[in-house]
Amino acid sequence: MKEPKKIFELALAIGETMLRNGAETFRVEDTIIRILRTSGCAVCESFVTPTGIFVTLDDPSMDTLTYVKRVQTRRVHLDKVAIANQLSRSYCTGEIDIEEAKIQLSSIRMESSYSGKVFVLASSFASACFTIVFGGGYLDAVGALIVGFIVGITHLLLSKLTVSKFFIDLICGMLIAVIGIFVYQVLGIGVHFELIIAGAIMPFVPGVAITNAIFDTIQGNLLSGISRTAEAFNIAASIAIGIGVILKLYSVMIGGVIL
Repeated sequence: MKEPKKIFELALAIGETMLRNGAETFRVEDTIIRILRTSGCAVCESFVTPTGIFVTLDDPSMDTLTYVKRVQTRRVHLDKVAIANQLSRSYCTGEIDIEEAKIQLSSIRMESSYSGKVFVLASSFASACFTIVFGGGYLDAVGALIVGFIVGITHLLLSKLTVSKFFIDLICGMLIAVIGIFVYQVLGIGVHFELIIAGAIMPFVPGVAITNAIFDTIQGNLLSGISRTAEAFNIAASIAIGIGVILKLYSVMIGGVIL
């Protein structure tokens, strides 16, 4: 039998890395179990939720190993998920040993996420492109780009604080409406106000959460599927509430709707 404790620690570390960066729970469970099986132990179990990992390794020749890992912070970094997944495959097929796997995993964890500049630029140009896709003109795209740029900077700054994600999305939703009104009404940029707002919303739509919820449900992980669905609804609701409140207040102030 191989060194079970080291394999146990490797499986848990790779699973945690994948879950923290947006992997589906069924994929994390499958990866952990595949790594644990290389130990040759009789019992290899893994149960993963969006906020925690439960792992057990047992065999008649050893004491039971059980660990519960709480995962509180999560983000979307699918590149890290793919690299960690490939690392687990390389280890399970014997291409690398456990020490080399640990070195590579440490390198993956140390790799920085997308820089602030990349995030803000992506938010800006995604807003503009979605506005065009929805049928807006180039002036509408310019308006959405300005909104996406300012909201992207705000989201980046708020993410560095210990603030609930619900309130971050709520504030960003309110800011989308405020900047959108300013760009459209004051600066006179754009023809279709609703398309500017729609384009600016799209970078913050919880697409990964919705996709993971569907995948987890299909795989039979109902608890994770429900949790992911609730997470996606929470994000969508906070953005919608923020935008709706500002538009309603502005409509009351001017005595009508924005055309």
